[in-house]
Amino acid sequence: MSMMRIGGLASGMDIDQIVRDLMKVERAPIDKLKQKKQLLEWQRDAYRDMNRLLNDLDRMIFDGVMRQSTFLQKKVTSSNENIVTATSTPSASNQTVEISNITQLATAARWTSGEIKNKSNGAVDVNASLASQFDGVPTTLSFQVTKPGSTTPETVSISIDPNTDTLNTLINKLNSNATLGVRAFYDDFTKKMVITKNETGEGSSIEITAGQVFLQNQLKFQVQTIGTSPNQQYFLQQDAGTGQNARFTINGLETERPSNTFTINGMTYTLKNTHTGTVTISSTTNTDAIFNSIKSFVDKYNETIDEISKKLKETRYRDYQPLTDEQREQLTEKQAEKWEEKARSGILRGDSILSNALSNMRQALYRKVEAAPEGFQQLAQIGITTTANYLEGGKLIIDEAKLKQKIEENPEAVYRLFSNNGEGANKGIVLQLRDEIKKTIKSIEDKAGNTLKTSNQYIIGKSILDLDTRISAAEDRLKRVEDRYWKQFSAMEKAVQRANSQSMYLMNAFGGGGQ
Repeated sequence: MSMMRIGGLASGMDIDQIVRDLMKVERAPIDKLKQKKQLLEWQRDAYRDMNRLLNDLDRMIFDGVMRQSTFLQKKVTSSNENIVTATSTPSASNQTVEISNITQLATAARWTSGEIKNKSNGAVDVNASLASQFDGVPTTLSFQVTKPGSTTPETVSISIDPNTDTLNTLINKLNSNATLGVRAFYDDFTKKMVITKNETGEGSSIEITAGQVFLQNQLKFQVQTIGTSPNQQYFLQQDAGTGQNARFTINGLETERPSNTFTINGMTYTLKNTHTGTVTISSTTNTDAIFNSIKSFVDKYNETIDEISKKLKETRYRDYQPLTDEQREQLTEKQAEKWEEKARSGILRGDSILSNALSNMRQALYRKVEAAPEGFQQLAQIGITTTANYLEGGKLIIDEAKLKQKIEENPEAVYRLFSNNGEGANKGIVLQLRDEIKKTIKSIEDKAGNTLKTSNQYIIGKSILDLDTRISAAEDRLKRVEDRYWKQFSAMEKAVQRANSQSMYLMNAFGGGGQ
């Protein structure tokens, strides 16, 4: 039940203002607790921003200079890309290959029907039931399918319901059967159906073991008969000039492939057109791509240590404390923003976790990697050094010409310097750098947590919880103090009111007796 408050009607005093002024003094310790809590929250958020930077750098290392494939990228050129193109696996050696006399490209086997008519000798309705279109529709089509280059046929069975299946649904069943491996369609203009094998190359065949009459007489496919009764075999007759291998000469050797794309010694070639001349394919180390990967790492590293250094050197304005609610009400929004910017500044100034991180990260990059070949054991040997300006906190700079020369000379050695998988002095520098990054991230999370941790799982969070408890207790006490003040002033008002009433009575009494 709320207490009745009398606000100075009898005494003429501004009791509301007096209580507010008294409570302002009483609230000062709570405001200090809230300011301390705000500083801790800002510090926690600033720490987490640093961890985001470190995590970004760690991911870039993992996706870039840590991977062997980054340092073994190949640049492949073709003297005629309209005829032959190629790509190279990172592990393949640099090579030059000549491809000539491409007499034919690989093609897929194709089977084309004659003009299909319905049983009334009219145009086929592809959406009408097969039974209404054709006589003698089987309930099953069965095939023995041999893929290009294989000698082992596979069995395929396709069920048909003559009363519900249409030519369209039959085509869909042919296309969806993975073992059959074909693409079929019906062309309404020519009234013909075409079946094409998914794979190119010689040796593809489709033997009909059930439904031969339907395919031949109703769907008008040419059927080739092999053998004599009772051992006759029925095959769909391929279109002429389909289902053939690519034939060409590579470095003087005549050869063939079932596909126009094939791999030899880590190089994958794609034949695009026939050609009687010679096409030269060359693969070399992709120096520019490797250089750009290293430069991206250096840029990210420099960006990271620059941001950390700024936080460590940021000016701390101790006269600018977090605003209280009352102070914020007295400022414009822009003024409050400027004040808060000053109050936040230097929240991590001189922080020991970050200072140690910068020192340890620099040391990791300066170390010698014993497992790398001579001349590739330190960053300086491949053209990456520290800036001479000590105020920049150990940023890296690249001698572009020297680094590219070292990459061309031995990209594998550059990889070993960066990411050799070893222990101690044999460990690549970015692996050592990642170790230091992970240690720092762990130290920061122990102090400032992360989005997955509750407040009681890290140091700053526990301090904030303690302040919340103290603030809550202080707020309860403040309410009791305010109630006490109001009781005291209400009692005073009642006393003044009684005194005023008595005074008025006496005045009236004396005044009345004199008349």
